[in-house]
Amino acid sequence: HWHGILLPFQMDGVPGLPFPGIAAGETFTYEFPIKQSGTFWYHSHSGLQEQEGLYGSIVIEPMAPEPAPADRDYVVMLSDYSFIHAHKIFEKLKQQSGVFNYQRQTIAGLLAGRDQPLKDRIAWAKMRMDPTDISDVTGAAYTFLINGHGPDDNWTALFKPGERVKLRFINAGAQSVFDVRIPGLKMTVVAADGQNVQPVEVDEFQIGNAETFDVIVQPTEDKAFTLVAESVDRSGMGRATLAPRPGMTAPVPALRRRPLATMKDMGMDMSSMAMPGMPPHQMDMSMLNPANAPGVKLGPGVQMLAPMPMDRTGEPGQGLADVGHKVLVYRDLVALDPNPDVRTPTRALDIHLTGNMDRFMWGFDGEKFSETTKPYSFEKGERVRVTLVNDTMMAHPIHLHGHFFELVTGPAGHRPRKHTVMVLPGGKVSWDFTAEPGRWAFHCHMLYHMH
Repeated sequence: HWHGILLPFQMDGVPGLPFPGIAAGETFTYEFPIKQSGTFWYHSHSGLQEQEGLYGSIVIEPMAPEPAPADRDYVVMLSDYSFIHAHKIFEKLKQQSGVFNYQRQTIAGLLAGRDQPLKDRIAWAKMRMDPTDISDVTGAAYTFLINGHGPDDNWTALFKPGERVKLRFINAGAQSVFDVRIPGLKMTVVAADGQNVQPVEVDEFQIGNAETFDVIVQPTEDKAFTLVAESVDRSGMGRATLAPRPGMTAPVPALRRRPLATMKDMGMDMSSMAMPGMPPHQMDMSMLNPANAPGVKLGPGVQMLAPMPMDRTGEPGQGLADVGHKVLVYRDLVALDPNPDVRTPTRALDIHLTGNMDRFMWGFDGEKFSETTKPYSFEKGERVRVTLVNDTMMAHPIHLHGHFFELVTGPAGHRPRKHTVMVLPGGKVSWDFTAEPGRWAFHCHMLYHMH
C-alpha cells in the first residue's frame, strides 16, 4: 500500500479491494501517475507483515520551489520491533489484553502519590477499568527504532551550526504512538501528512501511527542534541542524535512518568455532571452500559460507549497536558494552500469506534469487519462530513485510503488536509471529504486493531 498517495484504487495495494495480492514467487507491477509531493510511506497491507519490517519511506519532491526550504533533509522513520513473532503478540493480546502492561498501579505508587487516590482506584476497579492501559504492546515487548536503529545505536543526522534542517517524521510503528521532542531546540512544523501547513513553532508533538510531520530545526550551537521519540505510555523510547560531527552524543533524558487515563478518556467529563458536594466516583456509572446509548447498532462483545464524547482536537494527547512547554495540537494546523474543494457538505455521517478491550475486539459502529454486511457508500464527487466518535478508552489513528480530508478544526478554505487522524479516547473528530470512485480501505492503523 502506497500510504497517502492519490492513485486509482486498483493500484492501492489492499488485497481484495480489488487487488488480488502477490503470491509467493509472483510479481505485480504498479502503474499510476504522481500528482502530489511531500512525505509519504509504503507498507504491506497483508496480515501482520508490516510489524515484521515490510515498510519504507517515500519522499516526492515538488516541481515548484519548497515553501519551507532547508539546507539538509532527513527522513526520521519511527517504528517498533519485537523478537516475539507478530502472530504470537496477537495471540497473547487475545488471551489477555493487558499482558504487556508492566506499569499497573501498586501500593507503593499509592503511598508515593504517583497513582490514583484510593477512592478513585476503588471506583475504577468497580468498573473493571485500568487507567494504566494506554498502549496494547509496550516496551515490555518492543524496542523502539529510529530509521531501523535501536536507542543505543546513536543514529546521527549531521548539521553545520546555523543551517536549516528538515526532519521528515513518519510513524511506521505497528502499535506505538510517539511523543517527539529535541531538548534545547524548537521545532517548526511545516507539513502534516505530506501537506504544507502554515509554520507553527512547538517544543513537542505527538505522532499517531501512520501520520507524518515535517519540521524545521535550526541549531546555532556547535554541540549535539538528542532526538527523543518517547512511547506514549512511557515504557521506552527511540533515540537519535543531531550533531555537527559523527560520534557526538548529548544527554538522554529519563523516561517521564507514565500517564493515567481519566474520566474524560472514558468519555465522561464527570466534573460537569456532579451534584454540589458529590465526588465524581459516586456518579451513576450505569451510563457506561451500551444499552443506554441510543442510535448505535451494537454487535456482540461491545463493552462500552462514551456517553459524553468531546471534541479533543485542542488537546495535545495523553500524557502531554502538563509538560510545561508548547505541544502541537490539531487546532494549530492551518493549510498553507487553499483547499481544493470548499463546498458545504450535503450529508453528515457519524461513525462510532467501538470495541471490547478485554476480548481485544475492535470495530466500527459495533461490528468487526468480518461481520459487516455493506460498506459506507458515497456518490462520486459527493461532499460529506464525517464525525468519528471514539467510544473506547484507546486512542485510534484512523486512515482513509485514496483521499485527503479537511479537519473542521481549521479556518474555512484553509483547513488542514490529512489522510490519518488520531481520535483520543472518549473524543470525536469531524472532517469533510470529497468521495473518489472506487473501493477504498478505511481502518484503524493500530495494526493489531485492524487485524
